Amino acid sequence: MESIVAKLDAALYPAVCRVNTYLSNYILVFLLVAVGLWYSIKTRFVQVRCFGEGMRRVFGNLTLNGKKHDSGMSSFQALATAIAAQVGTGNIVGASGAILTGGPGAIFWMWVIAFFGMATIYAEATLAIKTRIKVADGTIHGGPVYYITTAFKGGFGKFLATFFAVAIILALGFMGCMVQSNSIGECFQTAFGIPSWIVGVVLVVICAVIFLGGVQRLAAVTEKIVPIMAAIFLLGGLVILIFRIRYVPATFGMIFKYAFEPQAIVGGSFGYAIKQAVSQGAKRGLFSNEAGMGSTPHAHAQANVKDPHEQGVVAMIGVFIDTFVVLTLNALVIICTLYTADGPLANGYVGDVTSVLSKTNLAQTAFGSVMGASLGAKFVAICLFFFAFSTVLSWNLFGKINAIWLFGKKNPKACTVVYTLIALVFILMGTMMSNDLVWELTDMFNNLMVIPNVIALFALTKMVVGGAESKIAQ
Repeated sequence: MESIVAKLDAALYPAVCRVNTYLSNYILVFLLVAVGLWYSIKTRFVQVRCFGEGMRRVFGNLTLNGKKHDSGMSSFQALATAIAAQVGTGNIVGASGAILTGGPGAIFWMWVIAFFGMATIYAEATLAIKTRIKVADGTIHGGPVYYITTAFKGGFGKFLATFFAVAIILALGFMGCMVQSNSIGECFQTAFGIPSWIVGVVLVVICAVIFLGGVQRLAAVTEKIVPIMAAIFLLGGLVILIFRIRYVPATFGMIFKYAFEPQAIVGGSFGYAIKQAVSQGAKRGLFSNEAGMGSTPHAHAQANVKDPHEQGVVAMIGVFIDTFVVLTLNALVIICTLYTADGPLANGYVGDVTSVLSKTNLAQTAFGSVMGASLGAKFVAICLFFFAFSTVLSWNLFGKINAIWLFGKKNPKACTVVYTLIALVFILMGTMMSNDLVWELTDMFNNLMVIPNVIALFALTKMVVGGAESKIAQ
């Protein structure tokens, strides 16, 4: 089995890397910034003007035990499910990889992507509510395939929606869950010495119980896990920053300095370094907050709200929490412990340190520098387990909705069972495959998902702005 996996690794990895280099360096950055800037202008920067409203809607009715709904979820449950998808390995492992490859300045570009992404996700969530459907058994289905076919009737719309559905099933339902289980397995092996495949088996059993319980069981789990896991990680990060408080100003300074002078720490020419910083920030930013990717609209479509605008502003807070709170805190911990004057990466990711530090263990090393190597590794492993586990739950739902749209309209239950079994196999495989290949495959399908989703977002501008004009103007 391992020899087959190794051969597959060697054959696929170079080809996938080439595709990703082109997509992320050229197409992805342009599309994400363009659609975010477009909706920022069209909504007169809804992410700024309606930020307070979004915070009130999220934290004004915060509960870890929301009431059950006949169909769909409460607005907070939908947000928790979306954040569960957003706050995953992208915040720990992804941010680490972006900093290693693009330097501390990559975090600045993540912030830029996220700021415009808040307007993008507002559009995605409002469209998801406007175009969702309720099927005969009372369940709600919504997401990009529904607003893509609303934007484009006939064969072209069907083609774009099918392209998106196939990409998201592969990107999140299958390959994406491999990334999450891969990261969980490696971290647990480093922290506790537990073979990663054993972690995979345990994960499969727990996931199977929740997957087959439907939307209501998933909502009940995510609304409890998300606030608790975020609080634990934030508390741990704040402890590190308090211990390293004298380095925090320099840490922020490095983020801004190396956003525009990355060659000083990444190496190579200015052109190469700036491309690395921007593309890594965009690529990992997308994987982290998922704005423009078309994944979280599936969760927001489930929200029981009176007006699409209400869930749109709630969705913006998901991006804010993911990038400006959780990811930023992790980045500050890494930079202030490893990149400052007394850190092992003070001169960049070069020399002997490259054989010791990687994107998988960078966060563990950072937390371990204050907590102690053993406790730091265990703390990150436990946080990563909850982050990645909750992401697996949400991504499975997103993939399942598209699998039913593609194959299960006549028999959704049979389609759900088949899809779930395949997804569980991928989760187990993730704990046994190369980390690099898994990340590259997921990046590729994430990138491909963006294309049809963004095309539809541009086409439906009037539906987003026109329908919510009175709300936005208030």
